[in-house]
Amino acid sequence: MMVHGESSVLVDTNVVSYIMREDIRAKFYVPHLKGKLLAISFITVGEMFYGAIKKRWGEQKRKNLEDTLRKFVVIPYDKEIAWCYARVVTERERKGRPIDLHDAWIAACALRHGISIVTHNASDFEDITGLQIITECQRP
Repeated sequence: MMVHGESSVLVDTNVVSYIMREDIRAKFYVPHLKGKLLAISFITVGEMFYGAIKKRWGEQKRKNLEDTLRKFVVIPYDKEIAWCYARVVTERERKGRPIDLHDAWIAACALRHGISIVTHNASDFEDITGLQIITECQRP
């Protein structure tokens, strides 16, 4: 399955979390997700698992998490993503806007595959050359 172009989007961790929790903010992203191949970064999987462990989720909530994650194509690490990551981190440092390293990996996955990122934290991804951001962050 190819993750590329306008028919695919990379969904940021916060939007995956909204979908899973049926948070009211999830509904604002449905139009951006409908009919698209939905991808997430390997970093998002780790961030979601971290949240489950930190919050001491029980077996049922962990099962629901895994069921939710199966709805997405997981973009794995590759050498090109690593090069994109290095470029993102360097570019933001040179602009005086260091980036959280998890966000840099997520952005690198989107850049590597030429797909937009759907996020509620658009400011985390600003000033990255070539990255297309889809957001509804002006909403509650």
